[in-house]
Amino acid sequence: MSLTELVRLDSKRALVTGAAQGIGRGCAMELARAGADLILNDRPGNPDLAQTADDVRALGRQCWTIEADVFSSDGCTALLQSAIQQAGGIDILISNPAYGKRDSFLNFSAGEFDKVIDATFKSGFHIAQAMARHCVERGGGGKIVFITSVVAEMPFEGDSPYSAAKAALNQLTQCIAVELFSHRINVNAIEPGWIDTPSERAKYSDQVVDSAGDILPWGRLGTPADIGRAAAFLVSDAADYITGVVLPVDGGFRFKDMRTVAQVASKKA
Repeated sequence: MSLTELVRLDSKRALVTGAAQGIGRGCAMELARAGADLILNDRPGNPDLAQTADDVRALGRQCWTIEADVFSSDGCTALLQSAIQQAGGIDILISNPAYGKRDSFLNFSAGEFDKVIDATFKSGFHIAQAMARHCVERGGGGKIVFITSVVAEMPFEGDSPYSAAKAALNQLTQCIAVELFSHRINVNAIEPGWIDTPSERAKYSDQVVDSAGDILPWGRLGTPADIGRAAAFLVSDAADYITGVVLPVDGGFRFKDMRTVAQVASKKA
């Protein structure tokens, strides 16, 4: 079988959380382009979810939308049950929930800390556990991909709970990959670098985001499609022999400060 055939996802059903915009939307669209049908989830009341669903259907794929809060165990269980009921089953999970709050370590409140850990780490555990139980019950394997972050490896000031939660997801990826060997459930993670998303533009500004690519080795910020293409590969038959891997997709962001002064000057010239 050719590589082109191996990366097709025809007849597969994929659940993507946080799919209304940004990286979640990018993953949904690339999986749809590869042939998968999509179950799209985002928080209740997100107005962008319907547009993503319309764009998936425009590619000729089936698409279901489920509004659910996955920041709790009960919410994750309810989402999985609803997704299975509507789509008839799930073959692929892209776990993308997160909540970030920047503040100094000395000032970080207990309430905000709990919210970051619940939304970014615990939610990943609960949604993946529900998915894995479904895959084991029906047999035939499955694919789970966590969206983590390069901040799991890079300490940034004011970002300690979020970075720690993403690092925990990386470790969780490898731990459950080992436990699910016998069920042929591939479990991997993607570490995005700095990605041009609506939330980044809201957090900083269009001017900051537009100029940020100049400091990166690849000369640009990443796009949601960059992450989506990596996800589509990892959940395809082409990646059947890959599990327990944490894959940075960052255009060299982790190594941006490791160039010589001459290299940086030459790039700016």
